[in-house]
Amino acid sequence: MLRQLTLDLGTPPPSTFDNFLAGPNAELVTRLRELDSALAAGPVADRTFYVWGEAGSGRSHLLQALVQEAAPGNARYAGPLSGLDAFAFDPHVALYAIDDCDRLSAAQQIAVFNLFNEVRAHPTSALVATGSAAPIALDVREDLRTRLGWGLVFHLAPLADDAKAAVLKQAAHERGIALADDVPAYLLTHFRRDMPSLMALLDALDRFSLEQKRAVTLPLLRTMLAESGRQPTPSAASSKMAPHD
Repeated sequence: MLRQLTLDLGTPPPSTFDNFLAGPNAELVTRLRELDSALAAGPVADRTFYVWGEAGSGRSHLLQALVQEAAPGNARYAGPLSGLDAFAFDPHVALYAIDDCDRLSAAQQIAVFNLFNEVRAHPTSALVATGSAAPIALDVREDLRTRLGWGLVFHLAPLADDAKAAVLKQAAHERGIALADDVPAYLLTHFRRDMPSLMALLDALDRFSLEQKRAVTLPLLRTMLAESGRQPTPSAASSKMAPHD
């Protein structure tokens, strides 16, 4: 089954700024990319960021890239699955990346509120948080919602279809795959168009091509889908007519 194919995969490439296609989000990516080095040079004026966007828009990718590319030990990632210690302020950590604020528990939200205040009090530290909605509409404690709206707020705009196709081709290139042009177009027309779902299918296709010792082409994709029992859905096929991410 396709589920078995997608679960048994090798380690995907790490999330970096280089393999994140900025598209309309270039200003945000530039600011985050420069944040670690800016803090190392001294106090920074804009030190708290809140990034919101739909599921699959790349919020977690950006936070992981921020931590991945910071100086060793200089950044920390925390999210709904993290223990409370992960949200504690540490004077040796300059960058805090807090994911999915609206999915945090009540205790975690209190911890983020306290962390936010500590970061504001230390001019050489910064906090970048994410959520699924703008601060005013975010389902969190009122005091935390207020804090998240104090700094710079960015909407992570979804990519257009041609940009998503470019992401798939770039990801394929990183995996050493020569991806035929009609494969991304077929996936975007017939299946869910959020990037995590598309990347999962790409990884499954990569594995299947290795097993079959065949190039990654549209016929190979159709063979994999037929063997897995996975069929295009009418809603996915028509989703190109209405934005969905």
